[in-house]
This record gives sequence, structure tokens and C-alpha cells, in this order.
Amino acid sequence: MDKKKVVVGMSGGVDSSVAAYLLKEQGYDVIGVTMQIWQEEDREVLEENGGCCGLSAVDDARRVASQLEIPYYVMNFKKEFKENVIDYFVDEYLNGRTPNPCIACNRYVKWESLLARSMSIGADYIATGHYAQIERLENGRYTLKCSKTLAKDQTYALYNLSQEQLSRTLMPVGLYEKEEIRKIAEEIGLMVANKPDSQDICFVPDGKYADFIDEYTKKKVPEGNFVLSDGTVIGRHKGITHYTVGQRKGLGLALGYPVFVLEIRPDTNEVVIGTAQDSMTRYVRANKVNFMSEADLKETRRLFAKIRYNHKGAWCTVEKTGEDEILCTFEEEQRAVTPGQAIVLYDGEYVFGGGTITGDE
Repeated sequence: MDKKKVVVGMSGGVDSSVAAYLLKEQGYDVIGVTMQIWQEEDREVLEENGGCCGLSAVDDARRVASQLEIPYYVMNFKKEFKENVIDYFVDEYLNGRTPNPCIACNRYVKWESLLARSMSIGADYIATGHYAQIERLENGRYTLKCSKTLAKDQTYALYNLSQEQLSRTLMPVGLYEKEEIRKIAEEIGLMVANKPDSQDICFVPDGKYADFIDEYTKKKVPEGNFVLSDGTVIGRHKGITHYTVGQRKGLGLALGYPVFVLEIRPDTNEVVIGTAQDSMTRYVRANKVNFMSEADLKETRRLFAKIRYNHKGAWCTVEKTGEDEILCTFEEEQRAVTPGQAIVLYDGEYVFGGGTITGDE
């Protein structure tokens, strides 16, 4: 029987590099691929720490592939990335929501586009260096299981993968702690063993989202009013793209008590401000739902939920309120429910599903 062929998405970081090594050790026919998605080829910018898909990623990934003695290619996905990630990112901010571009990139570029192209060259699977595990349950469905190292678990950012995508994906790193991955890299002499993890959104490495949006759209987002919930004007804001629900710092307001962004109103160009208590709610509505461990939510379920990547999670009751809408009622109040972010639901160690937050009730 022929060895199964797997295309490993190599970012030039230690996780994907070790993923390629582990799969080769397991007997797979491994091909390394770096996805060129936004970086320019003339090297105008060479980041110091190399984001997950930055310019230095190609150099580092090529060296690792050479060390591992596997074929290596760079594939151009700039069109797919622009349409599915950058355009979405900009539109969401302009509409008063806070996007999660990594989730969009995972679903529509790193999986949908890479998978299609990999299948076209005869691959059986694609693989990544994500800290997550994939299991097929007794009901026949594929789902994500939390990684061995909860501190690095990346299931939140992967909740939107389809059954077809999961069935064709390998994630060997999910069985290891981060320290174990670095140790493996050191033992086999990979030059990326101690490379820092990428943190920021790759196409906005300086974190200045509002400046990026102004430059990308070639229009400056207009200033507007900070208001209280009753409409009282309490100051001027720099443009709605500078803010996100739950934000406290950088508001430039002196009201004598801590204040937070409660809501962003693109129609009136207002940013609503309130107290910490005002930002608390027990209710989260979401749409664009993707169920994973089960095909659908047939009855009300008590599940554990995360409303942002670094949220520690909390218990809630989940019910369907429409064909593509769920309502999550938390047992304790949660702070800063942010439209545009994802809510991801867990049934024990497994991802039950998730959706895009539309707001609280």
C-alpha cells in the first residue's frame, strides 16, 4: 500500500516544523507548503519575529524542509486571503463589530483553499501545527478535542471547520506540551527551536487596526460622539474603528470613574460608554452557527462556553431560537459580549460547535 500523502502548512515556526517531522516519522509522504497570503515579495518589510505568515516564514520553512529532506513549495493564496480575511476584517470594523480574522483565515484559506489545492496534487490530508486534536466520535461525526496543553489550546480558533475539512486534517502537535515540541525541535537540530510565537494579526503587525483600515480603504473614518446609553454626549471619539466593546483604555474620557465601551453604532457614528456593571450580561446571541460534535442542537443543552480566545470559559444553557441562531444564557454574568467575535461551545473536552456573536438580548 502506498504511503499516505500529507501537505503540511509550514509557517516557519516551531510548531508546524515539528508537525512535519512527526508525520514523516509516522511514515507519511510529507510535502511542506508555505501559503503566501499577504506579504510582498520585494521584502519591503521583514519582521523581527516573523508572524505566522510573514516574509521570514518562507526562509525559515524552506530551511526546515531542507533539514527534514521533504519537498517544499510556496503557494500563492493572496486573492483568497484578500477576499475572505482582509475585506471581511475591514467591513466588520466599519460596521461596528470586532472581527476575528484568524478564524476566517483558518476556515476559508488555510483549510478550504489549501485543502482543495492539496487534493488536486494527489494529497490525502493536510496538516498544521495547531494545538488541538481531531477525533471521530461514535455517532460518526468528526470533532475537535482540546489539546494536551490547555494553556496553548487552539480549538477556539478552529470551531468553524467543516466535517469534510476535519476528516482530511492531521494535527500531530495536539498530543504534546509546548515545551515538549521545543525539546523535539532542539533534539533534531531545527534552527527554529527557540523562535518566538507570533502574536499579532499577521497583516497588521503593529496592531494599529484603525490606521490600516484608513490606508486600505483610502478614506479616513470620521470622528463622532461618545454618548451614554440615554444619548447624552460626553465627548468626541477618533472614529469607530479605534474601539471595541469592552475597551477601557485609550478612551480619553475623564468622568471620575472607570468607563467602558458598551456598544458601537455605525449608523449614527456613536460609541456608547458605561460603567463596568453596564458591560455585564448573562445573554449572548449568535448566528452563522457551525455544529461539530453533533449535527444539530435538538434540545436545550448545558454547555461550557468561551466568548473570546482568552476567556476562561463559563457554563451556559444553549437553545436554538431560529434556523441559524442560538441563545446562550450564562449562569453568571459575563463582561463585554462583543459582536463579531466567536462564542465556542464545549461538551467536556470536545467542541460542540460555535457561532458569531450578534449581541446580548
